[in-house]
Amino acid sequence: MAKYDPASLKAEEFINDEEIRATLDYAEENRNNVELIDEILEKARPVKNGSGVTCAGLTHREASVLLACEIPEKIQRMYEIAEEIKLAFYGNRIVLFAPLYLSNYCVNGCLYCPYHMKNRHIARKKLTQEEVKAEVIALQDMGHKRLAIEAGEDPVNNPIEYILDCINTIYSVHHKNGDIRRVNVNIAATTVEKYRKLKDAGIGTYILFQETYHKESYLKLHPTGPKHDYDYHTEAMDRAMEGGIDDVGLGVLFGLEMYRYEFAGLIMHAEHLEAVHGVGPHTISVPRVKKADDIDPDMFDNGIDDDTFTKIAACIRLAVPYTGMIVSTRESEEVRKRLLQVGISQVSGASRTSVGGYTEQERPHDTEQFDVSDQRTLDEVVSWLMDAGHIPSFCTACYREGRTGDRFMSLCKNGQILNCCHPNALMTLAEYLEDYASPRTKETGYRMIEEELKRIPKDKVREIAAEHIKDIRSSNRRDFRF
Repeated sequence: MAKYDPASLKAEEFINDEEIRATLDYAEENRNNVELIDEILEKARPVKNGSGVTCAGLTHREASVLLACEIPEKIQRMYEIAEEIKLAFYGNRIVLFAPLYLSNYCVNGCLYCPYHMKNRHIARKKLTQEEVKAEVIALQDMGHKRLAIEAGEDPVNNPIEYILDCINTIYSVHHKNGDIRRVNVNIAATTVEKYRKLKDAGIGTYILFQETYHKESYLKLHPTGPKHDYDYHTEAMDRAMEGGIDDVGLGVLFGLEMYRYEFAGLIMHAEHLEAVHGVGPHTISVPRVKKADDIDPDMFDNGIDDDTFTKIAACIRLAVPYTGMIVSTRESEEVRKRLLQVGISQVSGASRTSVGGYTEQERPHDTEQFDVSDQRTLDEVVSWLMDAGHIPSFCTACYREGRTGDRFMSLCKNGQILNCCHPNALMTLAEYLEDYASPRTKETGYRMIEEELKRIPKDKVREIAAEHIKDIRSSNRRDFRF
């Protein structure tokens, strides 16, 4: 039987079933252990020091105890600390992005995804480069600067060369004052050589959801196709980092398997990346199974309610304090609001999960990967965030300034990243307000910018940021960054 080893490169050793089951037993035994729970919560708290703020994070066992805890006042304390951590390292900024679906051709048989090969009544579509350009212009006209491209796994229809061509097309489109400045990539597990090609193409984060860490369930949920290979899929992030990609994004599809098992596996994966590469996941996403063409989420009997979902997000923030946390438009406005209060730092806005959806006047449903719960416009989302005290950020500066991987994490871990990110967020918000915002959003935004400029601690940085914002308002000059 495989032994647990977070520094191993073998999936069965760094995501070890025996260790997860022992963790769940330990968590169940201690879920009402107030003394232990208080110790874990105290360990999780951000601590100020001479150079900034530090956070210890939690082990998968410690975090699992908190997730199992059902004591209301302790859960409330988790939420409070999660928000403290998020504000300490990411401030009150929320980064905005949109997914761009390139192709729904897929050779896999995943039981939870409508793109599975046996679905004969979904319309199959693959964007041409001209169609990619049209989608990008539509996204730029909304105000987006950051995309996550998505494509099914199909070596004939969606080879790596097609993905690379699409990335090149996206970066080449300069429309009015619009530019896509960062392309994140969510495609199937691949080889080191192909990850190097993605790196050379200038991608941001490589994202790959595990779906489930429970191997037996994984094999049943992926009965056919290359994704059936659990080990190859689970070890993908190590190949990506070997291929030079600094920033990787994890995630499971909550609702497929027992959530406590998934949670432990997810934190163990983060620990593994830290142990082997010296840097944990750049992002962790928290999607839940949603209804889609020929997919009924009720067929999976592990669905989680909103309260449990909120606790999962908070516990991830406590365990992996420096990671960016993402919630998409899969979730409703109300759920997203709750999660923003417990650690989320990135949200999608005005998403369309169909191939070619952004150029359509009406939201198409025939090629959607999942139902979009939050169907508000980007302007409505931006306004909503500001009304709640969050700075909508379209910043992509860290990637383009080389602050990725361990360089980003070292700045984040001592709290110094705020010196760059806060003014960058305000400048990109000013760009949005000038080029895309409704009158009400524009008015609200500039009031926020005026107040937030005062919070920049360094006089020189504050003066430069204010001057750049003045230039943005009075001219077509864009893309200032620290």
